[in-house]
Amino acid sequence: MPAYGGSNPPAPAIMTQVTFNLKATNIIMDQNLNGRVLIFSGRANEELAKDICKYMNIELGRTVIKDFSDEEIYVRIEENVRGGDVFIIQPTCHPGNTNLMELLIMIDALRRSSARRITAVIPYYGYARQDRKSEPRVPITSKLVADLLVTAGTDRVLTVDLHAGQIQGFFNIPVDHLFAMKVLIPYLEGLNINDMVVISPDAGGVERARAFAKRLGVNLAIIDKRREAINEAKAMNIIGDVQGKVCFVIDDMIDTAGTLVEGTTALVEAGAREVHACCTHAVLSGPALDRIAKSEIKSIVATNTIPVRDGMKNNAKIKILSVAPLLGEAILRINRETSVSSLFDLEGVEKNV
Repeated sequence: MPAYGGSNPPAPAIMTQVTFNLKATNIIMDQNLNGRVLIFSGRANEELAKDICKYMNIELGRTVIKDFSDEEIYVRIEENVRGGDVFIIQPTCHPGNTNLMELLIMIDALRRSSARRITAVIPYYGYARQDRKSEPRVPITSKLVADLLVTAGTDRVLTVDLHAGQIQGFFNIPVDHLFAMKVLIPYLEGLNINDMVVISPDAGGVERARAFAKRLGVNLAIIDKRREAINEAKAMNIIGDVQGKVCFVIDDMIDTAGTLVEGTTALVEAGAREVHACCTHAVLSGPALDRIAKSEIKSIVATNTIPVRDGMKNNAKIKILSVAPLLGEAILRINRETSVSSLFDLEGVEKNV
């Protein structure tokens, strides 16, 4: 009897090859975003973000950002960012808490959308003045903000003129610290003032003022001041010769302008012919604009790291220079993995900055 219980043995197994007819998908390889630079902006300084995109010849990324009735912030990224090299333009200026939270939410949204790298471009780094324990039982808020940015998913930070350079050490990620001196010094040189003197508003700003004086080839003077309370200062003495000179007070920021006005008064009393100011961040909060208008200061030169307020636009004493080319060039170099260090030195400044 057949072993298989049938009259005939089974036919040998035949290996059959199945061919899958894969239909062509609509994916266009040219749309692969891997490594392509993408720029997004929060609401803090969208005009600066647009200027940066104009310099880089790209479009600003599409987003929807709005507030719920209880002021919670809602963010939606309106385009594909998977694999992209993303840069978020968002200074944490007034309202600082809102702009910082908006930045953190945007970083989280992009991280969850599979961006390859997220760089927080923070032209003005808020809370930078709280960089140490100056008295008992106070926070180091600059470090806290750095921790929040890293925890949210930031891979890199690009900023301009930190209040204290050591804030870079608060981050465990790369930080590119640019200097607005790139923009300010060519402007000051163009004024062709022969009897210029660079003024440091306090002992802490001597290093910055010395750098300006060295590159401009002029002398340096220092205002000796004592701080009475927060946002209040009293100028005490002038160290250096300002008699008959055109003085430029150099600082990283002007907030309430109390220090500047006191310094201007002291310089005029010491014989200065004119007093001007030069800063990176024109915070100009509270009574600043009114104080400047009533003071003997002739002009203020600042940059647009912070958006230009309505009271500044038509103010004859205030001149605003753009840092968009400087930031745009840095973004291009970061994306291309080329050297950014030349942007830290005056000799490496681009002609169109």
